[in-house]
Amino acid sequence: MKTKFFFIIILIAVVTPLSKLMSQDEEERILFYQMEPFDDSLFIKIQEELFIDPPDPKAEIIIDLRDANNQTASIKGVLYPLLALTPETRAHIITYPFKLNLEENIHYGSVFTRVFERMRVNKFLSPPTALQISSTMGYINPFLQLFGGERFGLPIKDDLGFSLGIGTPYSGPLETNFFEANVHLLGVFGGVFTKINELTDIKQNNNHNNLYTTTGFHLGYTIPLGNFFQVSYTRVLEDLIEADSISFTRNNTLEYKAKILTGSYFNWEFRYPVSIMGSTRAKFYVAQYVKEWHIGITGRELSFAGSTFDLRIDVMPHSDVRQPQAVIDILVQKIAQSWAFSSFALGPSVVFSTTEKGNLGIISIFANLRLKVGTSL
Repeated sequence: MKTKFFFIIILIAVVTPLSKLMSQDEEERILFYQMEPFDDSLFIKIQEELFIDPPDPKAEIIIDLRDANNQTASIKGVLYPLLALTPETRAHIITYPFKLNLEENIHYGSVFTRVFERMRVNKFLSPPTALQISSTMGYINPFLQLFGGERFGLPIKDDLGFSLGIGTPYSGPLETNFFEANVHLLGVFGGVFTKINELTDIKQNNNHNNLYTTTGFHLGYTIPLGNFFQVSYTRVLEDLIEADSISFTRNNTLEYKAKILTGSYFNWEFRYPVSIMGSTRAKFYVAQYVKEWHIGITGRELSFAGSTFDLRIDVMPHSDVRQPQAVIDILVQKIAQSWAFSSFALGPSVVFSTTEKGNLGIISIFANLRLKVGTSL
């Protein structure tokens, strides 16, 4: 029980401080600032008027209004005169509420306090997008992640589309051989899953907490009262053959086992879509999946003091077979140039749990990759 509470404390410790951020003083007019990327439509409009192709909704835009006769906008390092923009767009830029003051005083304590000083409570949480709260189109998702996370959702026409995912929605790197593909129609989805053993064969140690499957199918439905509650049924069609059997580790007092999917499972997820720190897609959730509990938060393209990144924290406090664990992804965007500036994010993905030796520690760590196919939602 102590271990289970530990992982819940991890989630609370990470999320709670963010809800107590200090507000920014707006009384003094800011003349030299970076526009935080919280408004995709405005960022795209600015770049279209300056003939930047393709426009990047998360581009770094720095505005300099200090010289009334030479006001400029620097976009990804290239300087443009502000007068090149229409009067309407210039007005939006000048009155833009989310600014990082580049003239602020820096002191020896700024390395510890600057990020928190630049954030405000009223922009930490904001309403979700219309697609996020749609029970029939909430699956639409332009982000494809290498390990775990939300499914990549591709719309075909109206409420019809496809989705696929590598790993389960809650798994971490090198944790499972699970791969799924689904069809979505009017809030109903159905699909098949199979195994890709190469996803777990890379890791040689601490495989005792992995999740393994063969082939099967699942059916699900999003309750039509917003994209808040989803139920699904999973059926495994094959048992693992002898060559695929999984061993487990013993020590003097404990026995640790990997989870092998067999038979059928009833799953559900309650989620609350939001926009966190200007994210294009985020949610809090509580779920039960293949008889395992999950509590977590996910967010795409969060903006934090000029940086753009993805965040996922999933805590599994209870399983019928496996040890409790916590998964943390931090994927950083804006590490490439040109069209790739916002198209992918890269960063570490870590799984914390009980190791083979019976101690609490890292049982899996690997680089995770996220590709963005299409524009922000």
